Amino acid sequence: MSFVADMRQYRGGRCGHKARRAGGGGAFIEGKKALIGETDSTATGPRRLREDPRLAVAAALVVLLASLLLVLMYARSEHARDRDLRKARMAEETTQVLDLMSQRLLAYELSTRGGASLFASVERPTAQQWRSYVDGLQIGRRAGPNALGYGAYIPGDRLREFQLERRSDGEGLFKLHPRGVREAYGPVVYVEPRRPEHDGIDGYDMLSEPVRRGAMEAARDSGESRLTGKLVLQRRFDDTPQGAILYTPVYRGGVLPASVEARGAALRGWTYAPLRMQDFVPQSLATLPRTMSMRITDVTGGEAAELYVDQDYARADAAAGRDRHSVNQSFYGRTWRIDFIALEATSAASPARTTVIVGLLAALLLAAVTWSLARTGVHAQQLAARMSESYRRSESRFRSAMVYSPVGKALLDEDDRVVDANLALAAIVGLPLEQLIGADMGGFFVDGRDADEVDSEEAGAHARDGVYRASRILRRSDGSRRRVRLFTAPVPGEAGDEVVRLVQIDDVTDWYRAEERVRALNRTLEARVAARTQELERANLELEAFSYSVSHDLRAPLRTIDGFSRLLNDRYASVIDDTGRDYLGRIRAATARMDALIDALLQMARLSRAQVRRRDLDLSGMAGQVVADLRLAEPEREVVVEIDDGLAAQGDPTLVANLLQNLVGNAWKFTAGRDDAQILIGHARRPDGVEAFFVRDNGAGFSQDYASKLFRPFQRLHAQHEFPGHGIGLASVKRIVERHCGEVWAEGREGEGACFWFTLPDEQPGDDCG
Repeated sequence: MSFVADMRQYRGGRCGHKARRAGGGGAFIEGKKALIGETDSTATGPRRLREDPRLAVAAALVVLLASLLLVLMYARSEHARDRDLRKARMAEETTQVLDLMSQRLLAYELSTRGGASLFASVERPTAQQWRSYVDGLQIGRRAGPNALGYGAYIPGDRLREFQLERRSDGEGLFKLHPRGVREAYGPVVYVEPRRPEHDGIDGYDMLSEPVRRGAMEAARDSGESRLTGKLVLQRRFDDTPQGAILYTPVYRGGVLPASVEARGAALRGWTYAPLRMQDFVPQSLATLPRTMSMRITDVTGGEAAELYVDQDYARADAAAGRDRHSVNQSFYGRTWRIDFIALEATSAASPARTTVIVGLLAALLLAAVTWSLARTGVHAQQLAARMSESYRRSESRFRSAMVYSPVGKALLDEDDRVVDANLALAAIVGLPLEQLIGADMGGFFVDGRDADEVDSEEAGAHARDGVYRASRILRRSDGSRRRVRLFTAPVPGEAGDEVVRLVQIDDVTDWYRAEERVRALNRTLEARVAARTQELERANLELEAFSYSVSHDLRAPLRTIDGFSRLLNDRYASVIDDTGRDYLGRIRAATARMDALIDALLQMARLSRAQVRRRDLDLSGMAGQVVADLRLAEPEREVVVEIDDGLAAQGDPTLVANLLQNLVGNAWKFTAGRDDAQILIGHARRPDGVEAFFVRDNGAGFSQDYASKLFRPFQRLHAQHEFPGHGIGLASVKRIVERHCGEVWAEGREGEGACFWFTLPDEQPGDDCG
C-alpha cells in the first residue's frame, strides 16, 4: 500500500484543485490572515462595543415606556368602559325597582278608587258592604294594599247628625278622637280586614293630624289620589309603624266636580290605603334578585324625611369600592329620593384590571426581549472580536509550535505535497527547508513506491477518529534509512482549501534499538529467574529432607537417651544417691524439651509449606472454642474472658485456629499468677480503615523495648521455670498472619499485661502472600 493511497482513505470526499505555488508556506499564512478579517477598521471596534451596551439599555427603556403608555391608555379606556357598563346595569336595575314600586302603588290606587266608587254609588254603605268589597280584593294575597279604610268628611256643624245616623244604623255610639272642636272632621269609619293592630283606630280624626290633613285636602282639591309624607301609622303592637297613606277622594254621585269649591262641597270622604314601608318595599321587590341596598327619603318641599332604609344599607354605605346611584321619583304628589348602593364591591379581578396586569407583564417581557436581543447582538460582536483575536493568537501559537517543535511536522495539500514544514522535519529527511516545500511526501518512504519493502505488521494503518497511525521506514536524502512513527490527521476547512492534512513524523530509530536491547535483557532476566526458581525448588527439597531427618534421625538418639535414663532410674534407683537421681531427672527433662523443640520446628516448616485456603471465619466462635479447651485443661483456674460478638474475617481455618490457640494460650499462661485474671478478645478499626483484631490480658506483660524480639523463633523474655514454653508460638503467629497478607504487632507494660494485634485482610490476588 502506497502512502498516497493510505492518505486518501481519510479525505472525506474533498474535491477541487489548487494551483501549486513554490512559496506555499508564506501564502498559507497570508491566506489565514485574510480569513480572520484583519483590517484597519478593526481598531475602532472596541470603542463601538463599549458604547453598544448603553444603546441596548436605551432601546429596552424606549420599548418599555412605549408599551407602558399603550397599556395605560388602554387601561383608562377599559376602566371607563367598565364603569359606564356598571352604571348602565345599575340604572337598569333601578328602573326595574321603580317600575315594581309604581305598579304596587297603582294597585293601591285602584283599590282605593274601587272603594270610592262603592261609596259614590250607595248613599250610606254598611260595614258589611265594605267588608264584602275588601274581601273581594283578596287583601294580602294579591299585589295590593294590606288594609283598606274609609274616612268620612264631616263639617263641624254636622258631627252630631253623623253620630245619630250611625246609632240609627245599629253601629252604636260613634266616638271621635282626639276630642276637640274643629271646623271639619275626617274620622276613620271602616278598616278592613280587621286585625289586632287595627283596634282603637275607629273614630280617629285623620284631619286632626297635619301630615294626613295635607294629603287629604290635596286629594279633595285635585280629585286625584295623594300620598302623605312620613308619618306614624295608627297600629298597635308594631315597633316600626312608620309609613305613609294613599288617599283617594269620594264625591257625591261619583262625578268629579269642575271647580275646587264644587269639589269641597261635593266631598263625602276618602278611601285610603296605609303603606307600612317595612312591608311595602320588600313585597314590591319580592320577584327581583337583590343586588342593591336602598334607602327611600321623602324630599317634597326641600325637607328630607327618611321613609325606608335596608338593614345592610349603613354597612354598604361605609364600605369602599361600591357603585352608587340615586334617583328622584314623583309618586302621587310626593317626591321620593331613592338611593341605591351595590351590595358587592367592584371586583378586584375585573377584566380591565386583569388586562392591565397582563399588559404590564407583556410590556416588561417585551422590554426584556428587546434588551436581551440588543445584548445578544453586542455579545455576538464582542465574541466575534474575541474569536478573531483568539484565532490570531491560535495561529501564532500553532506557527510557533510547528516551527520550534522537535518533532517533524508538515502541512499537505490534497495531492500530498508539502505546503509548509518545520526545521525538525527537514533534519529528519536530510533536505533544506526550501527544497522540502512542494515535495511529494510519499516519495520519502521506501514503501511509497515499492510496497514489498514494507513490513505489513509495522506499517499497518490503525486509524481512530480520522487519525492515521503507522510505523514506516523513511529514506533520507543520503540514502540511509530511519524508522519513524507517522501520524496523519485531516485539517478541518472548506472544500477546495489548500491545506487538507497535518502530518507528524517522529524519528524512533534509537527508541527501537533501545527496545531491542531491553528485550535482550528481558530474555537474560527470564533465564536468571528460571535458574533461581530451580535453586528455590532444590532448597525446598533440602528443607523437606531436613524435616524428615529431624523427624526421624534426630529423634532416635533422644528416644534412646530417654529410654535408658528411665530404665536406669527404675532398676538401679536403690544404688543411686539423690544427686544421681537428680541428674537422671534433668537428663529426661532435657530430652523431653528437645523433643518439643523438634515438634515446634516441624510445625513452623509445615506452616511455611501449607497452602492457604480462604474461607469466611467466625472468629468469635473459634476463640470461644479455644477458651473452652483451656478451661477443660485447667478447671481450677478462674479467668474472666470477654469475647466481642460478630468477629469475622477471611482466612484458612486451620492456620487461623493455630493463631488463636497461640495468642489466647499465651494470655491464659501469662495471667497464671493473678487472682483477677482477665482476657479480652475484640476488634477495632484503624485510622486507615483496616479492621484489626486483638487479644488483651492483664498478666505479666513485657517491656516495650523488647517488643521487636517477641516474634523471633526461640526468643523468650521470661525464665523457663516462671512460664514454660519453647519460644516458637509467636513466631508461628507472625508467619500465619504474613501468609494472609496481614500485620501483627504487640503492646505491653511489665506487670500490667499485654495486647497482641493482628489483621486478616480480605482475599488477595494469588490467595497467598508468602
